[in-house]
Amino acid sequence: MALTKQEKADYEAHGYLTGLEIFSEAEICAYREQFDELAAREGRERSQIGLTARHFDTRFIWEMSTDKRLLDAMQELMGANVQLLGTHFFCKYPVTDTDHFVAWHQDVTYWGLEPPKADSAWIAVDDSNVENGCMQVIPESHKTGLAPHLTSAQPGNLLSINQEIPERHVDATKAVNLCLKAGQVSIHTGTLYHASRPNCSPHRRCGLAVRFITTDTRQKELNSTKEHWQPVLVRGVDLHGHFPKIEPPFPLEG
Repeated sequence: MALTKQEKADYEAHGYLTGLEIFSEAEICAYREQFDELAAREGRERSQIGLTARHFDTRFIWEMSTDKRLLDAMQELMGANVQLLGTHFFCKYPVTDTDHFVAWHQDVTYWGLEPPKADSAWIAVDDSNVENGCMQVIPESHKTGLAPHLTSAQPGNLLSINQEIPERHVDATKAVNLCLKAGQVSIHTGTLYHASRPNCSPHRRCGLAVRFITTDTRQKELNSTKEHWQPVLVRGVDLHGHFPKIEPPFPLEG
């Protein structure tokens, strides 16, 4: 997938792109069916935010995360040498889980990376809209550096260590809703302020977040779950060797 010059300029200026047409309706329906089967096995509670790094043992997640069209887009934004850092499903179930939300935050503040740079693609498994709690972003907030993060006082925050940027640092009047049809993708930088509100609809909102880094990035400290990352080279070459070499768990397309 080739991005236009305008899209690349917009990403640099605003810190995100949205509505990228990556997966066809048939493709995302097939992936949704496989996610539904996985969620049925794992259980509803774990499926909300507990399905992390499953690209190592679940082929359809690997295929979604390393789809040639997605990697083409990431390579255009990040450069020639790209590693898949991690994967994470965010699944907000309807009606009974309207308390669950994602507080305003920046990804790289709790990933232990040096330099603190990463880019995330968010693949809509279900339609994502205002009613079911789509992602919100603050355009250009990625230019302001790392913001302070404190513990959220509001129950229901789905972030791994319940962190949030204090309200006084966030101008929520500038928030933009990233509404996506299933199969569409948004991409954002690791320092962009983003969040999502509770699911107040009768419909589930599920998406797969796929994290990428360039090969010059290293791990300075353990991430928020007290673990070492296990990046896999998916494009280009690794001339730095900051991480142990990990072979792809399944074949790479193209």
